[in-house]
Amino acid sequence: MIFSVVGISQIPLGKHNLKEPRLDQADRLVEAKKKVYAQVDIAGEDRTLDADAIVTHRDQFPDLLLKDLEFIEVRLGREPLAAERAVLEKLRALLESEQTMFNAGLEPAELAAVAAHGFHTNKPVTVATGEELANPDALMLRAFKEAGYICFLTVGGKENRAWPIRRGLTAWDAAGSIHSDIQKGFIRAEIIGFDDFIQAGGETEAKRAGKLRLETKQYVMQDCDLVNFRFNK
Repeated sequence: MIFSVVGISQIPLGKHNLKEPRLDQADRLVEAKKKVYAQVDIAGEDRTLDADAIVTHRDQFPDLLLKDLEFIEVRLGREPLAAERAVLEKLRALLESEQTMFNAGLEPAELAAVAAHGFHTNKPVTVATGEELANPDALMLRAFKEAGYICFLTVGGKENRAWPIRRGLTAWDAAGSIHSDIQKGFIRAEIIGFDDFIQAGGETEAKRAGKLRLETKQYVMQDCDLVNFRFNK
């Protein structure tokens, strides 16, 4: 997971811990040897084309849009086919209204018409205010969520840990994010919703209160679900 930062010097490049406060809460309730946050790779402006998301200052946002606008003007000047031209003109109008390509709502056929081109704003873009730069950890958490990611938690024993996955993935997908063997041998996912976990006062207490559910591989993971996977070894 790569996040490109544009016009932001307050966030150093490299690995960045996503300091999810709900993992902190879980860590206070369940004893483990260590706490492990989810991480993202922070890259510079040279990675905007291949990054999973972009984080930029609001003063730099127009420059980001301009990069795509300039490319579109060049393509239109080369007299593309009608299908491509229609999409490019649609994107030009959108960018001129300070919206990104990611929010264009293009149909599959429209996406196919411009699939050969690289656009800077065809991914989630988080626009930060100056005040937000004073709290980079909170800013990166916002960018993480706006990019379509959530975390699930595993607790107890060696570590209390947050695992990042894309929103909408299933328990089977989540198992694979830990290890392919867990995914291959998947039997059931033991799930405790985060609110139930907190209200009960911990994992053991939540189980006693009947808040643990057994879910199949089709279960859609919810943000900060506490999970234990049953699997054949």
